Amino acid sequence: MESLKETGARHAGSHGRWYQDACGTAFAMELLGERWSMLVVRELLLGPRRFSDLRAALPGISAKVLTERLAGLETAGVLLRRRLPPPAASQVYELRAWGHAAEAPILALARWAAMSRGHNPQLPLSPVAFMLSLRAMLAPGPVSGAPLRVGFTVAGESFLAEFAGNALAVRRATAEELAGADASFTAEAPLPLLRVFYGHQPLDQAEQGGVRVAGDRAAAERFASMFALPEKLA
Repeated sequence: MESLKETGARHAGSHGRWYQDACGTAFAMELLGERWSMLVVRELLLGPRRFSDLRAALPGISAKVLTERLAGLETAGVLLRRRLPPPAASQVYELRAWGHAAEAPILALARWAAMSRGHNPQLPLSPVAFMLSLRAMLAPGPVSGAPLRVGFTVAGESFLAEFAGNALAVRRATAEELAGADASFTAEAPLPLLRVFYGHQPLDQAEQGGVRVAGDRAAAERFASMFALPEKLA
């Protein structure tokens, strides 16, 4: 087992560059506190993405800054680059196991921030951010009922949400997996879905606003009822 002295020597220069503070929170901010870094990690939580995918999901970031953030996160050991085999043969970025472990604090921050009246849910949201919000905003406490598999196609990206045992898993999905879901939602952007899941807009009204619902309608309604924004505290 390494001593504190040995651990500090092995990682010399990687911790303390901003705050000179041994606290893990300070180190976390040094790793993910630069502008855009945490959002890059967020966009990779549901799987590898190409540089162009990340730019599309984060329209406010420049190519230069994205390149810098990816390089910094790679150096820190949060993510890695790899080249897909032919015929794709493109380069993608994906999280290492340590990078995936950042999901819990990122979701906790999302829920904490939503407790502020300053939170504006009308701002743009990426499909990945919407899907992760479901994991963050699942109503606390036991949720009764049978397991559910619900598909989503948001701005052309497909996902599957699987609820079982009072827990929700979310991942990217194939067309075949979507076809086997109990119900599915399709929308050109996340905002109409936010009205359903957090504004509890009835499905018939949502469909008039561009949301398409397929499959077991009762299952879709039950699933949508399982989410709520937290109480405002500030």
